[in-house]
Amino acid sequence: MADRWLIALGLWLIVISSFETMAFSQTPSPQPSLRTEKKFICREQSLETLITQLLRDLPSYANRATQRGRRLRRSSDIFSYMLIAGRPEFQPLPLKVDGSNSDEQKTTASDVEQVFFTTLERQYIDKKAVELEEFHWLLLTKTGNDWRFVMMFSQIGTYPLQQPPSPPRDSSSGSVAQGIKAWLRDCQAGSVLVR
Repeated sequence: MADRWLIALGLWLIVISSFETMAFSQTPSPQPSLRTEKKFICREQSLETLITQLLRDLPSYANRATQRGRRLRRSSDIFSYMLIAGRPEFQPLPLKVDGSNSDEQKTTASDVEQVFFTTLERQYIDKKAVELEEFHWLLLTKTGNDWRFVMMFSQIGTYPLQQPPSPPRDSSSGSVAQGIKAWLRDCQAGSVLVR
């Protein structure tokens, strides 16, 4: 009787240990991420969707362009930090290269998309913070595969606006334009994530 009892107990221990081994040897399935981010595909987006995402990311891109362009050896070097970009408007202005109305100019003008947006920037002058509001007129064109930067004009004013802003200037090589070009390049490469 005692032999049967020991055999039953031994079998019971073998069964229990095999269940424990199976339970601990299984790797838990990975939990799905609480925040799944998907890539933003430039060529598939309308102008409005593209600009909304661009303006969200523009301060960090423009600030990096500003830092790269700084002349660190000069003590009087004044530069701005972009705080925010927004208020896009998509109502285009008529584009005319000159007085003539050739078909080529009409085609070129119709291929160009226009966006107006505002940025708020901060400069430090003599340890004082000065805030500036910039008004930008951005011209883009959509090729078969992506969006391309054409040119940009900007005006600067104080914030809050106390005087009329400066006359428009070509800002196609400025830090904001460099930030836009870098963002478009990253977007075309598929490395921009939707937030």
